Amino acid sequence: MENIYLAIVLCPLAAALLAGLFGRVIGRAGAHTVTILGVGASFLLSLAVLKAQVLDGEPAFNGTVYTWAVVDGVHMQVGFLVDRLTALMMVVVTSVSLMVHIYTIGYMHDDAGYQRFFSYISLFTFAMLMLVMANNFMQLFFGWEAVGVVSYLLIGFWYTRPTAIFANMKAFLVNRVGDFGFLLGIALILMSTGSLDYATVFAGADAMSGQTIQVLGDSQWSVITLACILLFIGAMGKSAQMPLHVWLPDSMEGPTPISALIHAATMVTAGIFMVARMSPLFELSDTALSVVMVVGATTALFTGFLGVVQNDIKRVVAYSTLSQLGYMTVALGASAYAAGVFHLMTHAFFKALLFLAAGSVIIAMHHEQDIRKMGGLWRYLPITWLTSLIGSLSLIGFPGFAGFFSKDAIIEAVGAAHRTGSGYAWWCLMIGVFVTALYSFRMFFLVFHGAERLDSHAKDHLHEPSMVVWLPLALLAVPSVILGWLTVGPVVFGSYFGDAIFTREINDVLGEGAAEFHGPAAYVLHALTMPVPWIALGGVLCAWYLYLKNPALPERLGKQFSGLHTLLINKYYFDEFNQKVFARGSTALGEFFWHAGDEAVIDSGLVNGSARLVGWASQVVRQLQSGYLYHYAFAMIAGLAVLVGWLLLAG
Repeated sequence: MENIYLAIVLCPLAAALLAGLFGRVIGRAGAHTVTILGVGASFLLSLAVLKAQVLDGEPAFNGTVYTWAVVDGVHMQVGFLVDRLTALMMVVVTSVSLMVHIYTIGYMHDDAGYQRFFSYISLFTFAMLMLVMANNFMQLFFGWEAVGVVSYLLIGFWYTRPTAIFANMKAFLVNRVGDFGFLLGIALILMSTGSLDYATVFAGADAMSGQTIQVLGDSQWSVITLACILLFIGAMGKSAQMPLHVWLPDSMEGPTPISALIHAATMVTAGIFMVARMSPLFELSDTALSVVMVVGATTALFTGFLGVVQNDIKRVVAYSTLSQLGYMTVALGASAYAAGVFHLMTHAFFKALLFLAAGSVIIAMHHEQDIRKMGGLWRYLPITWLTSLIGSLSLIGFPGFAGFFSKDAIIEAVGAAHRTGSGYAWWCLMIGVFVTALYSFRMFFLVFHGAERLDSHAKDHLHEPSMVVWLPLALLAVPSVILGWLTVGPVVFGSYFGDAIFTREINDVLGEGAAEFHGPAAYVLHALTMPVPWIALGGVLCAWYLYLKNPALPERLGKQFSGLHTLLINKYYFDEFNQKVFARGSTALGEFFWHAGDEAVIDSGLVNGSARLVGWASQVVRQLQSGYLYHYAFAMIAGLAVLVGWLLLAG
């Protein structure tokens, strides 16, 4: 199987190199052909691995492929850990990536950077696969940084646009903040266990939980708690948790296919996967889990509010990603790791569907993205309308759709948790249900229903995009509907993950729900007796009334609550705070060190001052070198006289 694992990661890499280095030779058709074949091969092989793990009962693989270096007994290796968690992630990453590759043929058809884009998205797939298949922290960090670098390239793909360059630099810098914490966490684990290998670290987790470290003053910090919080800071950057969420909405400056890939299956899911993989560590620190839960709940609710006031179709979907990532994070904090990963899986399909459907609308509208300039598009884009409806229903957790099973499982798990912060998290998620339904169907109604707000040129040319655009929508719609029915039992309430995820018995909130689970149909019927689906329905009806029945009311409400509206439009002023405090503060700090350090110490102080002293001394000494013999004879006689006089006085 080791050769299969190598092929899964190397096929997208080889395709990326071919499309990137030889794009002009193989042409546009050659670029999309090799990358689709590469990712398609990885997808089929990933399915084979999943089958071997689930149906054939093949044991997990944990092995080293290549030893890069050994430093003081620490092995830096390339290796694979392929268990059921890995297999699930491999299928999710490669399947969504394959759909995005196919869709890109239509979306980027006229773009001058066609081959370059296919090279980047294939490279993105390789980086994410290296991350999820890693069996050690060094390879995890390589994949972690690689997805960051490729996301930088893709967000700024249209590099002639100043907004795109600003967005990719913003994503890069914000993720450096998270990655600094992540690297410190890895370093602390290495210091405590002497290893970067997952198995060795997990085996020593109990011993690490008894260790303390002095951080500030004389206070002692739990090593396991500090390590988990530092690792989670890395996850906050990659998975866009507040306050490190600010880069994700701006990533919409990249082409729509990469928005789908980043938000659905690659970069933003890396943090969720990492915390689930590190469950043997996080389970030993209730403090770290409470931090995870509270941060996730805050993100789920307050970024959802921002989606209500957005008018860019892609940004509405982007804020829904932030909110849903918050739901996943809350599940991790509640020790419901299986529910969090399950929501990651279902979300990957319906979020990719929503982004690609938004891209279909953008193509039809000649790259118009303002939902206030749309309306009534269901008549012209029936396939996009239907798939958008399916994606929206799954997003809000409508009973029977994939998103319902995963979101409901998270809310029930948080309700059963007794950890500090669980009450706050539960209320945030419940309110978030209403908010999610409100902004999702606000967008759906404004885009596809109501009065047509189109200019004549756009209306004359409206039609469903080509097959390479709508076919991925149709294929993604299928799992967005049926995936929950097929997998909720074994993945959430069963033993699908086995030893891949560790949960202490006292924290097993999903185990309590498993005793009451009697199949997906019964689960849906039971949910109808609970408030969650009715709250979602209330959000849909509210959106219908505000944006179809009484469309003048939202504007009046905005004026009546102008302070709140301004706060939301300005995204809680996070960007202003970052620019005025961090950016200007960093600039001021740099200028201080420039004047106090470079100018005072180097230019006019110790460094350049010593150079000037040497120069002055050289000028003085140079006067003694006249070249006249009698000057030298006189100096010798004078020197001899001084020496003789000193000897006589000393005697």
